[in-house]
Order: sequence, then C-alpha cells, then structure tokens
Amino acid sequence: MKPIIAITADSLVKPSPVINENIAPFAPRQLVEGILAAGGIPIVLPFPEDPAEAAEAAQAVVDTFDGLVIPGGPDIDPTLFGEEPIPQIGRTNYERDAYEIALIKAAALKHKAQLGICRGIQIIDVAFGGTLYQDLGTQDPDCQIQHSQKAPGQFPTHHVTTTPGSQINAIIGAKSKVNSRHHQAVRAVATPFKATATAPDGVIEAIELQEGDDILAVQWHPENMWQRDPAALALFQDLVARAGKKA
Repeated sequence: MKPIIAITADSLVKPSPVINENIAPFAPRQLVEGILAAGGIPIVLPFPEDPAEAAEAAQAVVDTFDGLVIPGGPDIDPTLFGEEPIPQIGRTNYERDAYEIALIKAAALKHKAQLGICRGIQIIDVAFGGTLYQDLGTQDPDCQIQHSQKAPGQFPTHHVTTTPGSQINAIIGAKSKVNSRHHQAVRAVATPFKATATAPDGVIEAIELQEGDDILAVQWHPENMWQRDPAALALFQDLVARAGKKA
C-alpha cells in the first residue's frame, strides 16, 4: 500500500469559472503531482468554516492518512502568537489557521510524518509556541535579500545553507538554491524545534524537531521545482518514506 499523504486546503477568494463559488477548497496541482511522483497518494482536507469545530474535525481525519503536508498560502493571523496586525501584513485566514494548528498537533501526537512548505513552516512554528516576523522588510533589520522573488516561481533565486548532521542536510546537501516568495518568516523557533537552514541574511529557511524526524518544514516551494530539481523532489520522497514507516 502506498502511503496516504494529506494536504490541507486553501480556499478560493475569487469566483471560479467552473464552480460558481468563491470559497471552493483547493490544493496546488504541482504539489499533488509531486506527491504522486514520490510514490504517495494525495488527499485534500478542507477546513471547517467554524474554527470552534477545528479540533473535532482534526481528530476525525487524523487516522485516515500517513503523512501531512501544510502548503503555502495567506499570512498567519498574528493574534495566534500574541501580536496585533501591523499595516504591512497581507490577507489572513483565521479559519484555516485554526484547523491547521489542530491538525498539526493531532498528527504530532500520532507521530505522523509532516512537511511544512512556506506558510507551513510558519504555522507549524506557531502551533508549538513560536513567533513570526509579520513583515521581514519592516521588522527584521538584517533582511538584505529579496525573499519575495520577482522571477517566475519555478526559478530558484537565492541560496540556503543547512546545518551539518541535520535532517534537511541529509536530504538536500550542505547548500542549495531555492525559490522564495514570502514576506513573513519564523522569528522565535518553538521549543520542540531547531533551525537547520538559513538564507545568506540569516532568515530561517528550515526547522526540524530536536528529537526525531516526524516534522520537517521549509520556507521555500519545492512543489514548483521538483520536475527539474532533484533536491526539491527529494523532499517529497523523504516525506513519503517517513510516512511509509508509520503506515
């Protein structure tokens, strides 16, 4: 049996020409295809409209999958890490935040394999008590490179350096060139984790557990690069391999 890999859904904010709704759940097609290419079977998990139902919904589905991907999307609601929104923050989705936090915690208790992508690294960190830069350009005086690239999404634009002996180092090597489209980032790393990759200006690009290999998260978008970048595909292959051990 191939491992079942769940993907948390985002929600369309504009009317679809196919479905006459502006809140249709979706997952990025390239992410779905990356999981398939790595040997997993993807399923998509929409979030409940009522955040009060998030914990119950997470518990109801956590035993249906072997691995979990938290993909990119809108900004994280800063009230979840004790701050009010600054003027530079972008669109947020509190309903999705609440469900993903509940699902991340439920999956962690079951030792499910998890991979966070872009927004995913941020919400995973927040779920366990970490904090974020709401806007790098405003709040991080050391931010010196372009983290929201103008180049097409499948093009890598800056390098990341990984920590020797880390999980991410074993997957992508000591240094890799990645794509980048974010203005938020991990600020204080939550206690269960350690930062294991950074950009040239010190922005955190990967976190993983201090003990165990259940949860790995990166700030870039491997789903846009796996077709041409072996290191990007390796992240999905690693997730599926970890999920297969739990199946």
